[in-house]
Amino acid sequence: MLRTLITEFVFPLLLFLLVRSMLKGMFSSSASSSNAPQRSERPTVEVPAGGELKKDPVCGTYVSTAASLSRKVGGEMVYFCSADCREKFKS
Repeated sequence: MLRTLITEFVFPLLLFLLVRSMLKGMFSSSASSSNAPQRSERPTVEVPAGGELKKDPVCGTYVSTAASLSRKVGGEMVYFCSADCREKFKS
């Protein structure tokens, strides 16, 4: 019974997974080496680990003071997660 289970189910499944992964690797490498233009990656911004988190007054997202957009309002510094939130706050 165990032998039947292995020969009829486990072995074909393993064989299928092996062939699928080989074909996937062949086609994905050929697609990436084509002459099609590659998408540019977004530049990464280095933000120091740790630091203080402030709550965006518009959307409520907590954002690092080092990575946020800030603006002084009424003598108090206000931190925003994006330029959109900063613009919404202005109006």
